Amino acid sequence: MDRKLIVKGIKIGVSSYKERDYICLTDMVKGQEGEDHIRNWMRNRNTIEFLGTWEILHNTKFKGVEFDTFLHEAGANRFNMTPRKWIESTDAIGIISIAGRNGGTYAHVDIAYHFGMWLSPEFHLLIVKEFQRLKEDESRRLNSDWQDKRFLAKAAYRLQTDAIKEYMLPALNLPKEKERFVYATEADIINVAVFGLTAKMWEEQNPDRFLKGENMRDSASVTQLVAVVAAESLNKELIKNGLSQNDRLKILRDSAMENIRTLSESPSVKKRLENKEKNIIDEELSEHNKALKTALNYNPNA
Repeated sequence: MDRKLIVKGIKIGVSSYKERDYICLTDMVKGQEGEDHIRNWMRNRNTIEFLGTWEILHNTKFKGVEFDTFLHEAGANRFNMTPRKWIESTDAIGIISIAGRNGGTYAHVDIAYHFGMWLSPEFHLLIVKEFQRLKEDESRRLNSDWQDKRFLAKAAYRLQTDAIKEYMLPALNLPKEKERFVYATEADIINVAVFGLTAKMWEEQNPDRFLKGENMRDSASVTQLVAVVAAESLNKELIKNGLSQNDRLKILRDSAMENIRTLSESPSVKKRLENKEKNIIDEELSEHNKALKTALNYNPNA
């Protein structure tokens, strides 16, 4: 995704780094004095104080002693500061340098707003408005994808319930009022395969969300919902072939893990989701692997 802000006809890059959004300061002063503007801004005592305060709040490795030295010197005619000097001297994370295409000096959104205000109040307000528009657009796209996958998950669930009705219930010959437990158990097999938790376990871990009427799949990511769709479709075929619940759970677990791994390694997914969303998928795969340890001890018949 090409993440750009358009302010007064200027294209300004936005990048994600360690799950934080950074705005390109270099682009913000493109066509002007460029890096001189950035250096002049960083020579200002108020700027150094702001940068240091931001780092203290967000960066546990920030070097406070070096910051105090810079703060004492800032504002003097001899004082000079560059992004590189600031980063290397203090281990700052609020300003970063990105090489290559679309590279330049980037700053966390909070800091970029401060730079925008230094340039002009109008520029500051315009970049705030434009960044809000970008985030709203991204949220709408993400929500649209989620809604589509949620619909598919519900459709695939119908395939699973039809298989239960046709192939499992006749053999079990249960009273009508007990048939719902079969459907619930099969749903939990999918839950354990994909999320590593039963619905009951999720409710106990998320009581506030459960009281609001949410369930595990309502809070699932797009990646997890894709895995749910695949698992429900596969489970239909496994039920038709007469496999036991324990055997099906093992197959479904392995399949779900492989599907999530495939998503994380897909070039098209990487290109579309870029850094932040790719990190989320990597985290989901890690969490899924942890959850499988719990799932290994899950007995659907217990």
